[in-house]
Amino acid sequence: MDDSDIAARLNTLRTEHRDLDAAIVALGSGGPVDQLQMARLKKRKLRLRDEIAVLEDRLIPDIIA
Repeated sequence: MDDSDIAARLNTLRTEHRDLDAAIVALGSGGPVDQLQMARLKKRKLRLRDEIAVLEDRLIPDIIA
């Protein structure tokens, strides 16, 4: 996977992360909250954040001090 593939994947993941954030807010403001659904959305959002962090680390070269 080269840098352009990683950048494209990062854009996709960031978009999905923002969409999940909006879904969580919408679910929380719509009356009674389905706690199981809310937990699943939050867990998915955390997995996306972790995957984004891994890919960002691959794009940034290691600096030896």
